Amino acid sequence: DDFDALITTDQNLRYQQNLLARRIGVIVLMTTSWPRIRNHASLVVQALNELRPGSYAEITFP
Repeated sequence: DDFDALITTDQNLRYQQNLLARRIGVIVLMTTSWPRIRNHASLVVQALNELRPGSYAEITFP
């Protein structure tokens, strides 16, 4: 089954939206620094591969 995913840097999203009512998976990147995200893109890919509909994940970058 296919589903949508939302990738964002909005760390307040879980407090602003009712994520349980949604069927999309949400990944929050805990930095807005593109160089850090780009250097650790494999972490984002791994999180996408493990994401399930309605789930929520936060990625902290080294």
